[in-house]
Amino acid sequence: QVQLLESGGGLVQAGGSLRLSCAASGRTFSNRAMAWFRQAPGKEREFVAAISWSARPTYYADSVKGRFTISRDSAPNTVTLQMDILKPEDTAVYYCAARNSPIGGPGAVYDYWGQGTQVTVSS
Repeated sequence: QVQLLESGGGLVQAGGSLRLSCAASGRTFSNRAMAWFRQAPGKEREFVAAISWSARPTYYADSVKGRFTISRDSAPNTVTLQMDILKPEDTAVYYCAARNSPIGGPGAVYDYWGQGTQVTVSS
C-alpha cells in the first residue's frame, strides 16, 4: 500500500498563491506517476495536473495551465502543486493520487488517494 498525505491548503484571496504538498509513505515511491485532482461542492472530481516518475512529461488541465506547476522530489517522497494567480473557481478539496505505473495523465486510472486538503479562494 501507498499512503498519501496532503498539506498546505487554506484560505487565500484571489490573485494569491498556495503550495500544496503530498507526502508518500509505505511501499516504494519509485516508478509511480502522481497527480492532483480537485472536487468543488456539487461538482464531479476533476483532473488538475500529473507528473510522470521521471518528472517528464507533465500534464495540466486547461483551466490551470500557466498558473499551476506540479513537481516531485524523491528525497523526501513528495509531490508539490504550486498554485499561483488563484481564482475563486479554484475553490475545492484537492486530492493527491498515485498509480502503479511510471506514466500517467488526465485519463489514467490512479490506484491510491489521499484524504484531501481544502483550498478556498475568496473574491
